[in-house]
Amino acid sequence: MNGIARSVLRLPGLRNLVVVPATAARLPGQQRLFSGALSNGRLVSGASASFAKSSHRHPCGCVSCRFAHTKAEKELVEFLAEEIVAEKKALKLKTIPTELEGFKVSLNGAEVKLTKQQADETITISFNVNHTVDTESEPEIDPREDKPDIGEMKSKPNFEIDFKRGNQHLSFSCSFNSEPGASGADDAYNDIFGIDEITLYDGEHTENVYAVGGEVIDGYLYDLLMNYLEEKGISNEFAEKLVELSTSYEHTAYIGLLEGLSKFTAK
Repeated sequence: MNGIARSVLRLPGLRNLVVVPATAARLPGQQRLFSGALSNGRLVSGASASFAKSSHRHPCGCVSCRFAHTKAEKELVEFLAEEIVAEKKALKLKTIPTELEGFKVSLNGAEVKLTKQQADETITISFNVNHTVDTESEPEIDPREDKPDIGEMKSKPNFEIDFKRGNQHLSFSCSFNSEPGASGADDAYNDIFGIDEITLYDGEHTENVYAVGGEVIDGYLYDLLMNYLEEKGISNEFAEKLVELSTSYEHTAYIGLLEGLSKFTAK
């Protein structure tokens, strides 16, 4: 940063960051925003502090000094201890559910899979929570206020829906709309998610499988396919619960990252 230290301050319980000019005066006890997020679009919590660059070089070059903790490492560990406590308090679900509306939930790192068996058909919904968090609305910053008006943070991942009958698959690639009814054939429908792509294939999916975009298919056909998904249990209400599940799991994964970072730095 051209040798200029930045003023930093955190908003309790939130995980997003905003740049504060280096020329801004530091007022005792006043909350300030800063840049340098651990993850995209997050507001961090914890006590306010000022972090300056710290050299990792040791003049003597000996082995003992080489493994000594630097000033930056100590400050990072101290901050993470407070941040982890704050994030755990803000966590809505302490335990991730093993079932959602009849779908069995399985977790593997950032990957989430929901599976349900119906007669001769297996329905699988899969998504990844990485880079899915954003606020519900853009923050409104009033210069007269200490804190910006921050929308609720939610994880809204793109997700795949796969219907398998025998060796044949009917698959939908879906995403959440920025505004209800933003996609689809009829604006009168208040869909919170839309169909981006449709494929039908046998066996394993390969690059030569034909796929059609949801925005180019016949409008009436699009509506019928959305009705089909709803009858299979994948409705607006289900999609809202999927957002809650994804948000809670992503938040849990974020806390795990902070804890791992703290252990790594403290070694």
